[in-house]
Amino acid sequence: MKTIIEKANILIESLPYIRRFSGKTFVIKYGGAAMVDEGLKNAFAQDIVLLNFIGIKPVIVHGGGPKINSIMERMGKTPTFVQGQRVTDEETVDIVEMVLGGLINKQIVSLINSHGGLAIGLSGKDGNLIKARRKVITKISPETGVPEIIDLGLVGEVEKINPRILTSIEQSGFIPVIAPISAGQHTNTLNINADYVAGEIASALKAEKLILLTDVEGIKDKKNKLISTLNVKKIRTLTANGTISGGMIPKVQACQNAINGDVKKTHIIDGRTPHALLLEIFTEEGIGTEIVK
Repeated sequence: MKTIIEKANILIESLPYIRRFSGKTFVIKYGGAAMVDEGLKNAFAQDIVLLNFIGIKPVIVHGGGPKINSIMERMGKTPTFVQGQRVTDEETVDIVEMVLGGLINKQIVSLINSHGGLAIGLSGKDGNLIKARRKVITKISPETGVPEIIDLGLVGEVEKINPRILTSIEQSGFIPVIAPISAGQHTNTLNINADYVAGEIASALKAEKLILLTDVEGIKDKKNKLISTLNVKKIRTLTANGTISGGMIPKVQACQNAINGDVKKTHIIDGRTPHALLLEIFTEEGIGTEIVK
């Protein structure tokens, strides 16, 4: 009986959140271990279907880095990253489109549908969802101390999101699953960091939340202690002193962009935790790091 009462208490605890978030859009970046471990994959799909059934509108943007890496290595290519972003030549972008737009996207769609959802797979090319341009980044040369331009190859950055297709899909009760690739000015395929895409889509949809699933607990301080809440000003300090670095940089920047685009709250959470989405959304404590304005 005690166990049954505890289950009832959990449902009661979630009731205010269900009431508050019903009808709202949540953009969720899906990546890391949650895409590899079978138990975590099923838990994620169950979470998405539950959110959809109670009236929350999930929009999923997925990565697929580990799978891309493994296929590249099988083909004798070595993955290269600069500031957390993949350097992408013409051969690599074909692999990226094949893996993200084909294999992984359809696996996620099928998994959600197998748990009772109605998911639809898209890429940034569909319905002109993502307009993108080639991305160029700079790095300070250690020898000269002056900025150097780094060519990432066929890597894109979002110019504009056209949310019309997503709005139509949401109104029909379907769950969009988006691969972060788009066409450039000359119809070349561009590989775009999934964190950035999720942030820009969240802004375009004026989403209630942006949630990024990662393989770490969240953002930690210099003493390796989890930081539960951060504001934009504190992020600048932590980035400048190296506390935020590597692959966490795109995630934090995506959160900043989303907040600047009127997304109410952003979250970086540990996707290695089963049902991480439900724990973040429907409990008072939450998990991971919340980034606010």
